[in-house]
Amino acid sequence: MKINFTSLLLQLLVVTQLSFAQQMPIDFSDSSEVFQVFNGSGFSTRPDPNDSGNVVGQFYNNGAQWQGFSISLSRAIDLDFQKIISLSFYRFDPNAHTILLKLENGENSDVEVTQNIPAGSGSSWTHNITFDFENAFIPGFGTPINASGSYNRLTIFIDGGVTVSGTYLLDDIDDGSEEADINALDVIYDELVWEDNFDTPGVVNSTNWHHQTQVIIPGIGWANDEEQHYTNRLDNSFVDNSGNLNIVAKSETWTDQGLTKNYTSARLNSKFAFKYGRVDVRAKLPSGNGTWPAIWTLGKNIYEPGAFWHPNYGAYETRWPYCGEIDIMEHGLGDTNHVSSALHTGSSSGDTINTLGIDITDVNANYHVYSMNWSPNQITFMVDNVGFYTYNPSDKNDNTWPFYEEQFILLNVAMGGIAGAVDPGFTQSPMIVDYVRVYQEAPLSASNTLDLDTALKLYPNPATDKIHVSSIRTLSRLALYDVYGKLILTKENDTKILDVSRLNSGVYFLEVSSNTEKVVKKVMVN
Repeated sequence: MKINFTSLLLQLLVVTQLSFAQQMPIDFSDSSEVFQVFNGSGFSTRPDPNDSGNVVGQFYNNGAQWQGFSISLSRAIDLDFQKIISLSFYRFDPNAHTILLKLENGENSDVEVTQNIPAGSGSSWTHNITFDFENAFIPGFGTPINASGSYNRLTIFIDGGVTVSGTYLLDDIDDGSEEADINALDVIYDELVWEDNFDTPGVVNSTNWHHQTQVIIPGIGWANDEEQHYTNRLDNSFVDNSGNLNIVAKSETWTDQGLTKNYTSARLNSKFAFKYGRVDVRAKLPSGNGTWPAIWTLGKNIYEPGAFWHPNYGAYETRWPYCGEIDIMEHGLGDTNHVSSALHTGSSSGDTINTLGIDITDVNANYHVYSMNWSPNQITFMVDNVGFYTYNPSDKNDNTWPFYEEQFILLNVAMGGIAGAVDPGFTQSPMIVDYVRVYQEAPLSASNTLDLDTALKLYPNPATDKIHVSSIRTLSRLALYDVYGKLILTKENDTKILDVSRLNSGVYFLEVSSNTEKVVKKVMVN
């Protein structure tokens, strides 16, 4: 609920970064899918001769030997999981042709597979030509091998080794893999531990909620130049007969704590706090320029007189933003129907760069479920169960990741300030909340009687930087091996986190030991 940069710039940056990513499948619809050419060959894109709406790759040989085309891949082809690469080939002549696919820059020797395209009837597509790397060759050797390992460059030769010129088209180069979801949840929280369904009409349930009304800046009011007072009146917060919480922002002159404001609203603190889990809030947002509804959390160790948890920690209370803030949903900081999520930490403060938003066309007219999934390794934001932003700093320290303490939930509607000028015709509008639910992970067991395999969790897998090892058993040793059985690293003291950031992409095997018991898990490093 603090100051946010507009998400437009960040979205543009994300789009720009993604546009240069080259990965399977390659269908030439992305302008970044540019092949590098060598030996005088040429590459461009053009419309499909049979479908002008489909873009394909055009490859040209001028008659020199071993002309070719290569592309670097942001996601490696992993032959340990998928050995088949397929493509479609278009020729403008009736002649026979050969296509050679070569995989390079991998953890093993370069490998290649050749397919022969028999003579045909003229200009036509040949679809689903498959290259099986279970019968690949090492270049220069005649014995086929069962190729394995990961490769990050694909090279193509069309009629390699002959001095024949020609122009050819390729499309739908695919290794059968699926693009990794960058917003995939690393931990599934499915044990409901706290909820409010607002079933009882009238006053808000004081067992669950605290009305925060004390201004946080004496003599000024609230942060961000907000223009409202928060009250505990039924006018500003109540449960209606349909079982919904209404937080109502109203245009009215109100004097409190020596300050006169032009608007009133409500700000609720949950009397429940939690560490790690999922929050789901089904809500319909207020309308009108200058309204600023928010669903968010704060570390319960925050130093903030008037908040429910103050002064729970006494001298150990923490100032904002070092307590950590998770903005599950904010509306009013950008265009109408644009909702955003953000993280506020010591590294970014109020002018956070850790924010991203999405457009939803009907936030005022219809309910949507706004969610946050908070694990020890990442925080993912969702709308209607679809993830759109994940915060996962590679270096987690007190400045970038203050999310070690329990957090509590806040629901409020602010007015004006950095949300912009309030519509002069504004009278009142509510944020209507159907339910608030918190889920956590069900405990594995109350004892250590489970076998090591059952009691063990590894996440994320595939991993990029770190693998977290969680077990109710006491672990004595971690040992990581490559696919050839070579010991890569071991840990005996701190067995909770394994740093894999310096490792090559590929498949590894993690041996986890607990006293005399051992279990081996397959892990992927991207």
